[in-house]
Amino acid sequence: MTEHTRKVGDRGQVTIPKEIRDRREIEGGDKIRFVEVNDEIIIKPPMDEGSLAEGYKIRADRSRQLAEKMHGTSAEATEQLGDAPEWGE
Repeated sequence: MTEHTRKVGDRGQVTIPKEIRDRREIEGGDKIRFVEVNDEIIIKPPMDEGSLAEGYKIRADRSRQLAEKMHGTSAEATEQLGDAPEWGE
């Protein structure tokens, strides 16, 4: 974890340390997001549609894989135990 302390200017401006700007490839004119979580302020890059779509695709793929694994497990359980009884039987 890297920690830097900066002074807030009269207009609420804060300079992001050069080391962090360089590492995160933040340049003048770039947009950033401020996210408040409990007692912390987190600075994040903006959420672009491509990154958001890729995240949803990864999640959908994981869900599909899990469903495929569970289908096999469910079929095996049915084979071993038989169909589940109806409620009230």
